Amino acid sequence: MHFDLIDLRLFVRILEAGNITAGASRCHLSLASASARIRAMEASLGTPLLERGRRGVTATAAGTALARHARLIVQQVEHLQFDLADYAQGFKGQVRLLCNTTALSEYLPELLADFLASHPQIDIDVQEQQSLRVLHGLRQGAADFGIISDAVDSSGLQTRPFRRDPLALVMPMDHPLAGRSEISFAATLEHEFVGLALNSALALSLEEQALHLGQRLRIRVRAESFDGVLRMVARGAGLGVVPQAAIERWQGERGFASLPLSDPWAQRHLLLCATDFDALPGYARTLLAALTSS
Repeated sequence: MHFDLIDLRLFVRILEAGNITAGASRCHLSLASASARIRAMEASLGTPLLERGRRGVTATAAGTALARHARLIVQQVEHLQFDLADYAQGFKGQVRLLCNTTALSEYLPELLADFLASHPQIDIDVQEQQSLRVLHGLRQGAADFGIISDAVDSSGLQTRPFRRDPLALVMPMDHPLAGRSEISFAATLEHEFVGLALNSALALSLEEQALHLGQRLRIRVRAESFDGVLRMVARGAGLGVVPQAAIERWQGERGFASLPLSDPWAQRHLLLCATDFDALPGYARTLLAALTSS
């Protein structure tokens, strides 16, 4: 059995992405080269490592065992490279960060841009996921750390406060709900909504909350961003649910009204989360320090 570091890193990235094409892209390999490497690994072991299906790939039992060890090896090599960065010209560490919709759109863009400008030796691979998926990814070793809502159970992981992040209802100025001091999510479900894109973590969370109430969101149209939701709501397309931070950041004409949502799950706080903050590689701890000090 002979695997090199490129093989192990490729295998980990393929499982993170769920398909060989995306995993190859993350490792800057062609699809043909990546496929050949996986076939060679399977031939070396004499057993399949991936289950190939119409929707992508998943690990076999042997692949799951290999992935567990591969992640540890790749992380240890990245730690070593960072510790020797002063002696290795041109080394670039990469932080793997998972976060929910609000963190990615409202809080991180300027923070990450400033960090990258002042740390040219560090790259950041940031991916948007629902908070539950962020937790799953951290437990599987798919990221260095993440940002989650405190509404999910993070037991077994370490957390630190990041931002207060309450959700608010937005509506046209002349909407029947306008003028209240606050409102519950349940009281909004008889009305039509402007939703976020289906792959948005917040959109999925709101759909789940509606289902818990025995109803479905009545989505008239979907927008790709919080700004898009606010613009459509202001034009009378329906109600919307966005973070209070998106409303405060809004630079356009205020053609909508807003109300705080009274539900406990809407009084969110964002948390930084990791399996062990002290065990993070040096470059990840550097980013973590920048986020906690901002």
